Amino acid sequence: MKTPGEVLREGELEKRSDSLFQLWKKKRGVLTPDRLRLFPAGPGARPKELRFHSILKVDCVERTGKYIYFTIVTTDRKEIDFRCPGESCWNAAITLALIDFQNRRALEDFRSRQERAAPAAQPESRAARAS
Repeated sequence: MKTPGEVLREGELEKRSDSLFQLWKKKRGVLTPDRLRLFPAGPGARPKELRFHSILKVDCVERTGKYIYFTIVTTDRKEIDFRCPGESCWNAAITLALIDFQNRRALEDFRSRQERAAPAAQPESRAARAS
């Protein structure tokens, strides 16, 4: 089982800025089982985190020349554009980690519902055995 702090992938990718000129800014990305951290190029700057519980999907994957372009769509429908060198496959790594996170969360939800339903079913089964 993967631990939340385990690093699945680390390396360089670029994020499109939200500014008027929409420049590509190099970031050092650190992918873990529950988030993507983006460290700015400058020393001492704090990383930005994209936690998987706030990500809907990785979308709009397109390969052109030496880059792969992709968009991360958040639960509040914000779109964040990225690009990475074609051989780095950041889009695939993020997609697989997101799917794994969503599957683990679905299993936890399912087990939680089963545990809540189990106590309610027990008195019924005792009554059935008594008759």
